[in-house]
Amino acid sequence: MPDPTTPTGPLRGLRVFDLSRVLAGPTCAQMLADLGADVIKIERPGAGDDTRGFAPPLMPGTKESAYFVGVNRNKRSVTLDIATARGQEIARALIAKSDILVENFKVGALAKYGLGYEQLHADFPRLVYCSITGFGQTGPYAPRPGYDSLIQAMGGVMSLTGEPDGLPQKVGVPVADVFAGLYGCIGILSALRHRDATGIGQQIDIGMLDTHVAWLANQGMNYLATGENPPRLGNQHPNIVPYQVFPTQDGHVVLSIGNDPTFKRFCEAFALTHLLEDARFATNAARVEHRQLVTDTLAPILRGHPTAWWIDKLEALKIGCGPINKLAQVFADPQVVARGMVREMAHSSGATVKVIANPVRLSETPVDYRRAAPLLGEHTAEVLGAELGLDAAAIAALRAEGVV
Repeated sequence: MPDPTTPTGPLRGLRVFDLSRVLAGPTCAQMLADLGADVIKIERPGAGDDTRGFAPPLMPGTKESAYFVGVNRNKRSVTLDIATARGQEIARALIAKSDILVENFKVGALAKYGLGYEQLHADFPRLVYCSITGFGQTGPYAPRPGYDSLIQAMGGVMSLTGEPDGLPQKVGVPVADVFAGLYGCIGILSALRHRDATGIGQQIDIGMLDTHVAWLANQGMNYLATGENPPRLGNQHPNIVPYQVFPTQDGHVVLSIGNDPTFKRFCEAFALTHLLEDARFATNAARVEHRQLVTDTLAPILRGHPTAWWIDKLEALKIGCGPINKLAQVFADPQVVARGMVREMAHSSGATVKVIANPVRLSETPVDYRRAAPLLGEHTAEVLGAELGLDAAAIAALRAEGVV
């Protein structure tokens, strides 16, 4: 039988030296790992990735935090103290066998260990080197540390999120970290294409603030078009009305009417054709201009029936709608279940852990799930033995010295 830990994805055969921790870098490296790359995660001896301690909660039956398990599957953990000369020597020996390096240290921090981009590029010109920081490698903020909520604040999304009269709000999940990791992965794949054509690697410089500004999307463009700061609109859409949350008889529903023909169909179905004769409702542009009137007019209508009634009726009319699910409902949703968005993996603790699946669906080379997130240093002896030819006594000596 084939070894279940052997990669089968499209990036099989590629080696990643992962010097990242917490979320942005590990998200990037996990995406590469899911696609078949062999990712060696370098962790501090005795401590490991900071997120190992981000608990509770722990995954049932393990001593591992749910946070860590969520972004470190398909990786092998090697403990290594890169602050030591011997640790740096081992790191360079492993990098010599790698195609990609991912790191999220502060700007310039790795250079003092001989592991900066310019230092490694001189010796390993084919290496693709991805640096993920809060503010990028250049600019006045480059030396600053970056944190998700800080980036959400500085990047503008908090000014756009929340009720009009309430406080600015961050998004409920660390989107600045996640987007930085995904943009990093895109950059790596592009650099690999260039490397394969020319033989030359390069540095990918990912700043969390840059990527955050990039995904301001229509709201960023609204500002560039008008010079006006978009207001917080709560659950309403800045460019489309009605496209928002409405209270129902027993809860809430999201109503997403994206164009005028759909609004016409909505009015005809629910005895509201008189609204079509009102210039304030006739076009989307008019409805945006009179959004409060539209909201006040439709709210009593939506409140007249339960959420399930509205979803049944609106889906039959092919009008966008949906409930506001809590996570228990999300993971029980028949569409989420049918798409296999939760996977179970055998963990080295002996437990089985549930993880959120990778959403990328490839018809010929699907994502594989080889290894659950590793125990700290679980693969140190395996990697140093197989890759560098060190025997058990040599590895034991390194452990005694605190190098691994």
